Amino acid sequence: MIYLDTHVVVWLYDKKDELFTQRSINLIEENSLFISPIVKLELQYLYEIKRVKNSPLEILDELQNKIDLKICTINFEKVIDLSINEQWTRDPFDRIITAHAKIDDKILLTRDKKILSNYDNAIWK
Repeated sequence: MIYLDTHVVVWLYDKKDELFTQRSINLIEENSLFISPIVKLELQYLYEIKRVKNSPLEILDELQNKIDLKICTINFEKVIDLSINEQWTRDPFDRIITAHAKIDDKILLTRDKKILSNYDNAIWK
């Protein structure tokens, strides 16, 4: 089981295979894939500012069907409680996405340098 950061979800949807490392491809192929529910909201923000062309529902529906992507159902209050301690960023999306992975000490697949340097189980290379 691994968690995916928002940009990873977008790249999977857009089939941007060239942006993935071999290690990240292996992790995607060998694990159950989850996202924090906050990824859906971040996708909506990106849609509204035209950084992605499709709505979160279109993106997530397709990935749920194609790669069995799941939305984590861990108690959100527990995630928020843990995210309060993620003071290395002011970005609420990064805090909550990281806290979701951290709550079960799971891998978070991300290329975000701040997350990579602040969460031991964040992986890219």
